[in-house]
Amino acid sequence: MTMQSCFVAKEYTRPAVVETQNLYRTDQLPSDSLSIANVSWKNLFNDSYLTQYIEEGLENNIDIRIAIQQIAAAQAYVKQANAGYFPTLTGAASASRSYFSENGQQGALLSSLGQDHIDQFDLSGTLSWEADIWGKIRSNKRANQASYLQSVAAHQAVKTSLVSNIAASYYQLVALDAQLEITRETIAAREKSVETIKALKDAGQVTLVAVDQYIAQYNNAKALEIDIETAIFRTENTLSILLGKSPQHFERNKLDAQVISEDIKTGFPASLVGNRPDVMAAEYNLMQSFELTNVARSSFYPSLTLTASGGLQSLTLDNWFNTNSLFANLVGGLTQPIFNQRKIRTQFEVAKAQQEQALLNFKKTLLVAGNEVSNALYAYTSETKKYTFRQQEVASLRAAESNSEELLNNGFATYLDLLTARQSALSAELNVIDSKLQQLTTVVTLYEALGGGWK
Repeated sequence: MTMQSCFVAKEYTRPAVVETQNLYRTDQLPSDSLSIANVSWKNLFNDSYLTQYIEEGLENNIDIRIAIQQIAAAQAYVKQANAGYFPTLTGAASASRSYFSENGQQGALLSSLGQDHIDQFDLSGTLSWEADIWGKIRSNKRANQASYLQSVAAHQAVKTSLVSNIAASYYQLVALDAQLEITRETIAAREKSVETIKALKDAGQVTLVAVDQYIAQYNNAKALEIDIETAIFRTENTLSILLGKSPQHFERNKLDAQVISEDIKTGFPASLVGNRPDVMAAEYNLMQSFELTNVARSSFYPSLTLTASGGLQSLTLDNWFNTNSLFANLVGGLTQPIFNQRKIRTQFEVAKAQQEQALLNFKKTLLVAGNEVSNALYAYTSETKKYTFRQQEVASLRAAESNSEELLNNGFATYLDLLTARQSALSAELNVIDSKLQQLTTVVTLYEALGGGWK
């Protein structure tokens, strides 16, 4: 039977797809054997608050819980498919009373016997089994197994995305805290500067225009403080949704304490996207479509069914459970559809089209995965370089601010020079924080792009 089934049901082979090492648009791919995708998030992130929030999110997030229920549903279909090789057994019990027309043949016969009705009591069971000659049941079983594995991969993809989003939101919060701290320090300094410039105006050393511009710069910093506080409020609400909680404040460490403990390794080029759950899910979907095409193809061939039925049948209740009431039937037959309104041909053509669609989706998923890894690798390298320049920029502008203030006090510079230097220094300090944030988030993005977080 196994040799015959191979005649129709084909074996799945992974299709030839674009080589992944050609997807990354860089000549600087490392050759590490271990990718950070294989590192647990517990080891990648060393902030105690962050790891606590990730644990809570994995336990309480609504999307995670939905994915778990999808796995349970797919598992039920697998159990059903595994039972496809077993026979079906049905039982039935009935009691009937029939009255016939007295002018009819059966009614006239009953009248001659002094009866006006017939009673019949039945108790029966039917056992039916279909031989898997063409591999239909086997293909259906494999299709359901692929569907189950696809739901597992989808659950892993949700976990990967969730870990990444929680980490990104947390880093966003600590960066906003750092920006808020610098902004408040700037506000305090500018408040003193306003008092100083007012004193210089009273002494006749500057005009009212200088006072107005100092006050404007002070109010600009106050408005920036409100913007940052609003961003913190919204980011905390976003984190609340990810953790499956009501909106609330979240404790956190400072930005300076954020360090990625693991070395950034990506693994061999050919395996960079092999750990991604969405790639695995796309291939499982292709496998399911392939097996369903096998099922549709097998419908063109006859099916062999063996049916056995038996039970008790009697015209009187007293004799129902009597050995003379026993009956049995055994039937074996081949069923071959001849004209079926083109339903089988249509099902096969649809299955083939869906299989091709799944193949194209698999190829597209690989291309998207390669694009995301390429972008993440480039961004990580760029942000690492840019952070050094941002720090040097801050140092230079703080020195310019200090020199401008000294020159102004000695009458060698104008208040406009000092205002410009202060505004530039504040912007540079906020930018260096943003650069540090981007450095952290590119690691998170690369971790997600490589499929890390679900293990």
